[in-house]
Amino acid sequence: MNNWFNKRIMPGMMKFVNTRVITAIKNGMLVSLPFIMVGSVFLLLSSFPVPAIANWMNKVGLTPYWTQAYNASFGVMAIFAVVGIAYNWAKDAGFEPLPAGMTALVSFLLIMRPTTAVMDGTKTVVAAKQAPIMLGGFIDRTWLGGQGMIAAILVGLLTGWIYSWFLKHHITIKLPDAVPPAVAESFIALIPAFVIVTGFLLVYIFFDLVVHETVTQWIYTTIQTPLQGMTDTAGGVFLVGILVPFLWFFGVHGSIIVGGIMGPLLQANALQNAQIFKAHGVVTQALGGHIFTQSLMDQFGTVTGAGMTFGLAVYLLFFAKSVQLRSIGKLAFIPAIFNINEPILFGLPVVLNPIMLLPFMFMPTFSMLSTYFLIKIGILPYLNGVQVPWTTPPVISGFLIGGWKVMIWQAIIIIASFFVYYPFVHKQDAILYKQEQAEAGAKA
Repeated sequence: MNNWFNKRIMPGMMKFVNTRVITAIKNGMLVSLPFIMVGSVFLLLSSFPVPAIANWMNKVGLTPYWTQAYNASFGVMAIFAVVGIAYNWAKDAGFEPLPAGMTALVSFLLIMRPTTAVMDGTKTVVAAKQAPIMLGGFIDRTWLGGQGMIAAILVGLLTGWIYSWFLKHHITIKLPDAVPPAVAESFIALIPAFVIVTGFLLVYIFFDLVVHETVTQWIYTTIQTPLQGMTDTAGGVFLVGILVPFLWFFGVHGSIIVGGIMGPLLQANALQNAQIFKAHGVVTQALGGHIFTQSLMDQFGTVTGAGMTFGLAVYLLFFAKSVQLRSIGKLAFIPAIFNINEPILFGLPVVLNPIMLLPFMFMPTFSMLSTYFLIKIGILPYLNGVQVPWTTPPVISGFLIGGWKVMIWQAIIIIASFFVYYPFVHKQDAILYKQEQAEAGAKA
């Protein structure tokens, strides 16, 4: 099976995930990761789950400051994405990447509408007769977050590709070598940046005159919303839950591969939940909340490592009879608390071990699907959009992303992982223990 998988499946899969498009999206989205984490902290502070503390922060005037920090970080994630994707495309192509990233940012802002219709709440008129007032001269942050994510990805990819094409074919302004490098790079970027910005301007004009909405709005309605709807289903949860451990079983980093493809949509879902949580203090289906977010994958699919192997680590450390497994348990237990399980994956091993295949694929799939349905029927709350560092220990992470109910459920799932893995690792432990005893007897 391993030979068949490596010969027939792996070459095409690796070729796909290593294409410049997927690499640019994956690495470009990573640019936003520190700011997502920082923004999540301020989101929690601005909508603190303990009413007494939240009321006190409101009373002393701290909450608006937390909101300001959230809006400037997590709330403008699409900006980081569009710059990061174009930047990484140009970098992988071997060119100075920063001008490509800045060109992508200009293009992304260009395709957004410069004015927004709002209702003037200061006028005491009948709402039905109140005419909207057109406000201009500002950037509408609505499209700088999750709702602009797919537009940001497309603009970033197109900008990186076109910019690199111009430089590859030397369609640039070349200055003498005596000119300082910073000045020379600016002139090199001039022609491709002008062409790209002009092209996006023409696209904006077409949508404004013919479609009567902005490019960003059209992409959100026509492309992003259906894609988010497709992922936010039990089928989407099942595929992600089973694909990550399936790829890891063959030694391929399933979390990176699946995350690179699904990450932008799950991030967009998470950001919309965060915006709802910030505005209403709770996320519900009626308010437009999403169940399948990045946090559902991180905290109920790969928590304690791919395959949710914490129960396995507990057995190895406290119950294993064989010297080999006990030694791995001593090495793997502490890292597992911080969601690092490579010592188990390659030391037990789980990779290419047919005994461990079934629980390794079942555990995260069961965890994600059961959590999805518990949220769906209202037993668990919708996740609040907060994203925690991937090394955050379980239970703590559960509380941060959804409160005490999610924390308790995460603890239950992790305890369940011990019983799911037990019969399989017990079988392997018995085999190894018998071999060790036989070797010891032979030496004696």
